[in-house]
Amino acid sequence: MKLLQYTNGVYRTHPVHIPWFCRKLPELCLYRTFIREVFYSSRLSKRGSYNNMEWASSSYRVMLGLEKVGVRFEISGIEHLENLKSPCVIIGNHMSVLETVILPAILLPIINATFVVKQSLLDYPVFGHIMQYCDPIAVTRTQPRQDLIAVIEGGIERLGKGISIVVFPQTTRTVTFDTDQFSSIGAKLAQKADAPIVPLALCSAAWKNGKRLKDFGGIDPSLTVRFAFGPPIPVQSRGSDEHQKVIEYIRKNLTVWEKEDSMDYIKKEDD
Repeated sequence: MKLLQYTNGVYRTHPVHIPWFCRKLPELCLYRTFIREVFYSSRLSKRGSYNNMEWASSSYRVMLGLEKVGVRFEISGIEHLENLKSPCVIIGNHMSVLETVILPAILLPIINATFVVKQSLLDYPVFGHIMQYCDPIAVTRTQPRQDLIAVIEGGIERLGKGISIVVFPQTTRTVTFDTDQFSSIGAKLAQKADAPIVPLALCSAAWKNGKRLKDFGGIDPSLTVRFAFGPPIPVQSRGSDEHQKVIEYIRKNLTVWEKEDSMDYIKKEDD
């Protein structure tokens, strides 16, 4: 099940024709696709017909919906997932709902994976059915000790079944990478489970967080969406050193991307 075509290990969106309507109203075009996929997946899940192939395919169709309104993707480091010898703990920063929606299209054709998510997502009327199929690890985000126990116990169980775990250790989604809000819960899970860490730096500000409905913010096609997976990090200590390596990997990539975006902006202004 290969959904994305990589060239030299990198996926980049090919230039496509953007319909006038989608250029003017990207949110309407994108959310029409997104809502349709959520309801379709929910129906399959309630019937017991949902599986990883359906999950990845639905995620891919939303990605195509983003590209249709002009959002460009750049995905690198996929070889680090392909060369894994065991399940891993993927630890990344968290900007918007985009990464939660799109990562299945990237990950599931290569590895079996699930997420650490807020308990409230499982309680959603429609989306909750999809989340329940994914067998995520649910946390409160308000009770750190209880959440740590849930992640460690649930993570060890799933990793033991060959399922990798995606962790966004921030307390909330934000375009600013605040290391003080980036907990070491993922590194602690990797240490307890003796699993490698795959760092993930991402920039998904093109799908903004909404003010009233956080999942339904504005869409900015001028911003490139980036995912960069780093080389696996073996946990050889209590996790603190490895946690710092993840932070440095994310910070380095975000800095490079910010400079690239600034140069692109200057070039457009000159043109």
